[in-house]
Amino acid sequence: MGMKTDLPVEKVANLFCNETGYQTPKIETRAAMFKDNKILLVKEQGKWSLPGGWVDYNETIASSTINEVKEEVGLDIIPLRVIAIQDRNKHNLPLKAYGICKVFMLCSIEGGSFQANKETTESKFFSFGELPILDEDKTTTSQVKMCFEAFNNDKWQVVFD
Repeated sequence: MGMKTDLPVEKVANLFCNETGYQTPKIETRAAMFKDNKILLVKEQGKWSLPGGWVDYNETIASSTINEVKEEVGLDIIPLRVIAIQDRNKHNLPLKAYGICKVFMLCSIEGGSFQANKETTESKFFSFGELPILDEDKTTTSQVKMCFEAFNNDKWQVVFD
């Protein structure tokens, strides 16, 4: 693993020291929510991304998406459909030494309002032509474009790799 990622062997060992058995990818969800054909992004550490995070061991992808959006944005949502399932290292930088499966969900907003919190300092809707600087570790321009395309296509087919 160290040779493939150019990470020191000690760092690679620390990444996996709490794991036993077969190494499986982690699962991350990202929520795409729209208003007036604009997508909701959140600001963390000076950069923007789709809201989302890790799926905990006792959660489903849907429940995790709901919880992450509530924690990061303060909104109540309903996940409607899967937009894409992507291998993170094929689409995001920097590369990680472990596998991550990203699941993008199209969601409807049912209520709530933004409150600054420990993770996010701001949320805002953006048109595709006015996207801010994105945190490519979490969300890329092509991933946002894919979410716009899914939102505007009732016959969208889930993208996966």
